[in-house]
Amino acid sequence: MALKTKSWDASEHLDSEEMIFAYINAAFEEGNPALVTAALGDVARARGMTQIAKMAGVSRESLYKALSADGNPEFATIMKVMQALKLHLSVSKADDTEDCENHSEVRLSA
Repeated sequence: MALKTKSWDASEHLDSEEMIFAYINAAFEEGNPALVTAALGDVARARGMTQIAKMAGVSRESLYKALSADGNPEFATIMKVMQALKLHLSVSKADDTEDCENHSEVRLSA
């Protein structure tokens, strides 16, 4: 008998500001740009892609494409989406002992 699976969509589980903040923050802490892009897409879908696109000043189709698995959004687009989500980034200096290639400290605040 074949194992039956059900697709899982993170956007269906991002139902509070605290959950959204923790999810985006965890993506940034991983340091993987593709993961950050995917997380922003999940949050945009959770909040309403049309509304986020409008607030970011881009078309809904463009935003779907930019935040898709194959998307490669410009940094300006990421910043517009972050602003539309009422989030902003702040940067702090890394310890001299940290491996700068694999870690960067970015703090998110709502």
